[in-house]
Amino acid sequence: METNKTYMPSVDTSFTTDDLSTVMKGWSVKDDILGKDIYNDNNDNIGTIEDLYVTRDKAISYAILGVGGFLGMGRHDVAIPVYQLRMTDDQIILPGATKDSLMAMKAID
Repeated sequence: METNKTYMPSVDTSFTTDDLSTVMKGWSVKDDILGKDIYNDNNDNIGTIEDLYVTRDKAISYAILGVGGFLGMGRHDVAIPVYQLRMTDDQIILPGATKDSLMAMKAID
């Protein structure tokens, strides 16, 4: 006997006050991170955050930095572990990095 049922997994759609509090303490990827310039500890502009990689357990693991180029042409994209980035009120800093050191890294596609 054939059945025509489609089984959908149960999804938890609850959102608690604690969840909302956690979200409000974080950053908006679109507004606060993507497209933002990256500086080193000498306040030199060394690149731009082009993308973020998120793991299945909700952790952001790598930031993709675009280095060099003009209007996206000739840009050299590299992956940097996010734990190396430091966020201040007005800047994102990659301590110890230079444009040259990032350009020397293997580019990612």
